[in-house]
Amino acid sequence: MKLRNIILPFLLILAVVMAPQPSLAKYASIVVNETTGKVLYSRNADKKLFPASLTKVMTLYLLFEELEEGRITMDTRMKVSKVAAGRSPSKLGLKAGSTIKVKDAMLALITKSANDVATVIAEHLGGTERKFAKRMTRKAQALGMTRTNFRNASGLPHSKQHSTARDMARLAIAIRKDFPQYFPYFKTQTYAWKGKRFKNHNTLLRTFKGTDGIKTGYTRASGFNLIATTERNGTRLVGVVFGGRTGSSRDKHMKYLLAKQFDSLPRFTKPVVRQARAPVRQQLPVPPQKPRVVALAAVNDPPPNPSPPLRRPSSDLPELIDPALPETTSAPSSWGIQIGSFSKRHRAHIAARNARKLADQIIPLQPARLSEVQYGEVTFWQVQFTGFDEDNARAACILLHRSGMACIVVPSSLA
Repeated sequence: MKLRNIILPFLLILAVVMAPQPSLAKYASIVVNETTGKVLYSRNADKKLFPASLTKVMTLYLLFEELEEGRITMDTRMKVSKVAAGRSPSKLGLKAGSTIKVKDAMLALITKSANDVATVIAEHLGGTERKFAKRMTRKAQALGMTRTNFRNASGLPHSKQHSTARDMARLAIAIRKDFPQYFPYFKTQTYAWKGKRFKNHNTLLRTFKGTDGIKTGYTRASGFNLIATTERNGTRLVGVVFGGRTGSSRDKHMKYLLAKQFDSLPRFTKPVVRQARAPVRQQLPVPPQKPRVVALAAVNDPPPNPSPPLRRPSSDLPELIDPALPETTSAPSSWGIQIGSFSKRHRAHIAARNARKLADQIIPLQPARLSEVQYGEVTFWQVQFTGFDEDNARAACILLHRSGMACIVVPSSLA
């Protein structure tokens, strides 16, 4: 009876661990300090993935450009074609032949992420959505988004429409720097259209202090994506997450990434303001009897030690280069992860192989450690990876948890 009570829980764990797991091929993330352009955190940041409705940020960039150059106004009415009206949800449900104002279209993209509206904008500005998408790609290249290609204005599925977490971070920085007068629209909480009210899909605006933009996205192929900008104590961070399993888990993961980086920044202290002292009156000296002779420099003489001319940077957008890994001769990092216990050694090998595939950017190259453990009369095999620092060990477990794998962080004394 005792043996049965011991084996049954482990068989249940085994069934969960060995069940087919969703792929993490969609996942990527990056956190950037916008002020300095420094990349604070990145995982798969240059991997080409499907942007989904993050695409609409570029659509809005070009819309803002048209507004800035005076070719359209907020009251310009744009006609709805049959193609636009036929777009898949999410949508406003526009009717072919009707019109929509630019301001309403802008707010519908930001809050409702309406695909029909994205096509209306594309056709109004580019003639056809295909031509507009080519213009989007050219603008992306001009902004340094070298691994991005657009095929439509909405982010609806297309096999050749892709971007990266790093490119989307550049776009988020660019749209705020280039159009500061329009960027506040990204924190619009609700939008009313013909008696219906739509909440902004970006829940971090309501649940994460300091967040004031920017956009969510989802398709089955992309998973749940998000760009978020958050400012605290004068420091603005831009975060991008691709491939969340659910909207809720994506938002939770973004909050974790941003909060961790804010916590690592130097603490902000308010400057002490002291009342200025009244100036002390001093008696002016008596002027000399004879005027002193002062040599005057000729008008054409150059000033001593002239300052070098100011050089304008070629671009005001940061490069977003990952920080170089510091060279070290110290002992290997002393944290590990344990991904389960298995009744058969070959099952443990399979679990180790799957874990390495799911977290290949984090798990070190050395092989897994398989340990034989005796529980009463039953033998189990534990699987551990070692050689992490604490942050990477916890990041690896987050990735494995998101795919349904068991994982615990193990300090050096237990690894």
